[in-house]
Amino acid sequence: MIRAVSNRLTRRALLGTFGALPALQVLAQPGLRSPQETPLLTVSGRIGQRNQGTTAVFDRPMLEELGVAGFSTTTPWYEGPVRFEGVPMRRLMQSVAAVGETVTAIALNDYSTDIPMADFTRFNVLLAMRRDGRPMRVSDKGPLFIVYPYDSDPELKARQYYSRSAWSVAQLIVK
Repeated sequence: MIRAVSNRLTRRALLGTFGALPALQVLAQPGLRSPQETPLLTVSGRIGQRNQGTTAVFDRPMLEELGVAGFSTTTPWYEGPVRFEGVPMRRLMQSVAAVGETVTAIALNDYSTDIPMADFTRFNVLLAMRRDGRPMRVSDKGPLFIVYPYDSDPELKARQYYSRSAWSVAQLIVK
């Protein structure tokens, strides 16, 4: 009986300290595994899950293991509707336990853009890896392309959101 009361008090203290069960689940997540293939993405900054020093490094299988989603949309860069598939950005941020307000995306050509993390949930932004069913190559805005579902909301058909859609993304910094 004393042990049961002690366990309940410990659970209550932990819940009170951490606020809610989801916070405990984030703390209890196992660390990220190391990439087995060529790394495609490095995430750094205000993250709680890492696998190489102060960063989280992902290869293609690691990204796909996070769960792939997709949508079709028109873009300023391709003719007609295009089908994109990749990892939802909010899921990627959850996997590294990101706690920032903004993500700076940096491309292979050093282009960078700041994206509010709120966009990831509000608009279901993707880190696309495939276009029309094929892996994206560097010559075709790949291998990773941050893309919004532009046709889902008239607000997204604006320069502000097009400029946040970085292609050939190699690094994300959570701020």
